[in-house]
Amino acid sequence: MKYAFLALSISLSFSTLAKTNDPIEVIQVSGEAVKLHSLSPKDSTVDGPFGDNLALSDIARAVTPISSAMIEQLNITTLQDMLAVAPNSYSASGFGAPSLPTLRAQLGELFQDGVRRQAGNNGFGIPVSFNAIEQIDIVKGAPPVLFGSSQRNGGFVNLRSKTASTDQQQGKVQLSAGRWDQYRALVDYSAPIVEGQSGFRVSAEHIDNGSFYDYAGYESDSLFAALRFLPDDKSSWDLNFELYSVDYTDNAGINRPTQALIDDGLYITGQGIQPNGSNVPGAGAIVSPTGQVVIPRNQVLTDPDNINNATTYLFHSIYKRELNNQATLKNITYFQHLQRESLAKNSFVEIIDGADTAQNRTELSYQWNDSQTTVFAFDVRYNKVKGYSQFTTEADLPIDLTGPLENRRIPLTAQQQARLVELRPGVFVSPGAQYDINNDGNGDFSLSDTTDSTSWQTGVAFQHDSQWTNKLRTSIGYRLDYYDVVAKDALPPQGHSAAQDSIYETLHSGQASINYKFIPSTTGYIAGSYNQATSNSMAGGHTLGSDNKISEQNFATDNTLLEVGVKYAPEDSPWYIDGAVFNQRRSLRNRDGSNTGIRTQGFETQLFYDASPYWLSAGYSYIDARYDNSASSQDSSQVADAFDNSRPDIINGTSVGAPSFTAFAPSTQRVQGIPEQSVSINGGWSILSNWQIGFGGIYTKSYPLDFLATVNIRDQYTLNINTSYDFTEQTKLRLDINNVTNQDNWRPVFEGGYFGSTLVFPELPINAKLTFQHSF
Repeated sequence: MKYAFLALSISLSFSTLAKTNDPIEVIQVSGEAVKLHSLSPKDSTVDGPFGDNLALSDIARAVTPISSAMIEQLNITTLQDMLAVAPNSYSASGFGAPSLPTLRAQLGELFQDGVRRQAGNNGFGIPVSFNAIEQIDIVKGAPPVLFGSSQRNGGFVNLRSKTASTDQQQGKVQLSAGRWDQYRALVDYSAPIVEGQSGFRVSAEHIDNGSFYDYAGYESDSLFAALRFLPDDKSSWDLNFELYSVDYTDNAGINRPTQALIDDGLYITGQGIQPNGSNVPGAGAIVSPTGQVVIPRNQVLTDPDNINNATTYLFHSIYKRELNNQATLKNITYFQHLQRESLAKNSFVEIIDGADTAQNRTELSYQWNDSQTTVFAFDVRYNKVKGYSQFTTEADLPIDLTGPLENRRIPLTAQQQARLVELRPGVFVSPGAQYDINNDGNGDFSLSDTTDSTSWQTGVAFQHDSQWTNKLRTSIGYRLDYYDVVAKDALPPQGHSAAQDSIYETLHSGQASINYKFIPSTTGYIAGSYNQATSNSMAGGHTLGSDNKISEQNFATDNTLLEVGVKYAPEDSPWYIDGAVFNQRRSLRNRDGSNTGIRTQGFETQLFYDASPYWLSAGYSYIDARYDNSASSQDSSQVADAFDNSRPDIINGTSVGAPSFTAFAPSTQRVQGIPEQSVSINGGWSILSNWQIGFGGIYTKSYPLDFLATVNIRDQYTLNINTSYDFTEQTKLRLDINNVTNQDNWRPVFEGGYFGSTLVFPELPINAKLTFQHSF
């Protein structure tokens, strides 16, 4: 602003001098703009969760908006990459294909344009394409009342779709190639249809990636199209559609995660033997160690004959209209269809044979006066899921990865098939309910997540914002959600009618916050929220329990948040700093009917500096995540359970056998799989106007991999570097080198620590990617 006043003063002086006949002394003024990179989050506004066009200092929650420039600069390609910039966002590998964010040691939700997207069951779902995305808003804590009751409450990511331009033509082509035959091509173009009134945008992306890991790969196609209409100066209408198809790998990492494997890459050999003498991986198998070898990190638990693919299409409509000087209307419509098939040779099956979700939310914002505004919302969401699942016969610990592929495969026995239902020739899945075939009073089937469910969620909400003084602002909100759910067995045994149940439940949520501006550059806040959420299942569906009923407890999981923070965002400065302390609790209903509560307390802060020729970001997080006097479970209690004690020089085995599902008593034990502290730092320097270099680093403190803390991931770090050169204003080339020091880092495979004693994921070694971009 001060530069604008300076320019105005100079022009007025020239104007005054021009009215005289005196010679004019020419004064040349030169200067350099403070901002160059536009990478600081304070340069972005946040739409949707708490209102529209809000600056960070106006939001009483920990928020990190990531602009398209930052996505490109930080090389963000998956949800896991958020840790590079957002504190407390460390996540498991999601079997090599993360589909949900992890925030503050808990699974979070994935939204797009303010509407919850379909996602996988506990994070195992389909990967996310960023082809359609222009900005990523990361918010800690449960979704606000405007977004409604959901399933996961650690936090959420709101993906903001690309929009069409109505005033200029613009486009770009990106081509990239990386180590292990990884290739990507993208074309993005936008232009007016009628200048100033309408425009379109299309973006197409193709990815064809080989892999460092054995029998792995990734191939996807995304086609995105958007329209924007500006009928008048009071309304806008944005429409977009994406078709996404992906073929990817279910990557379970390396089994038998002993401390020797983590520290020295040493793997215990020997195939497990079942009590009946079979060496097919199965429950109760025991391994007699035959030796210990250094295992290549690419030798993971995959199979060339596994099938993992999905196709989905999404539609979004966002209409806004200023009704008068006081009222504004906003309507959001969303539809998504998903098909998915996962068939693994270790007998795992998850097939989504059609999942359809539709939602419409209407928001009316009414400004009563200069200081009082209320947003009213009416929301209807429809979700129908038909899917089949089978995970009851998986057994990973008995498998010797150094042996032949047959070691990894689990052909079902006649006894196992009898507890399942044949979906199609050779594919057996669990029924979606329990049946007593032999009339002995006990169920005769193995249950997983098979379901054919339909739900209607109807919500009404309000949020009232008050600007009491120039310094004090408050916000309160409340929402009521009414659920009408029907679930039935999608595949009952032959000769039996499908079990079915229905339920009607009302869920509540509320929030309150106070913002206080100590000085113009510094704002403090206190925020609290409470909500009731639903349980997790594939594609957001609902399942029947072992009693063939929908449990009321699936709709009574309580979640609370208390957060206190401060934000420093001076207008005429390149700095932005914020920090927050929090106490967050969530409760989750498990598939077996048990309940797991987790309480997290901690501190997080982030810093950004953006001024020519440098930029810098840094983040730090501390979290104490513990079970909230509640139970936990693992695939096996500890890795030693898989081994006998015939080679105590290698491992002191317990001969329990594996897998051996273990339920731990209620406790306040530390949650496994989450680092207590993490640090991230990124930066860049414009050496010349057309040549930039940058770096990024992440450090995580040691943490237990399993519940009993028998194995720990040591302190570890990753360092990435990059450089880009602009040949012209339109054409540039960028080189990224990731894990430049070639660290042997590890990560949990699955959220919640269930496989902490069974599997661990080896992160990628040093790798490079070259990207060419031409704008037009």
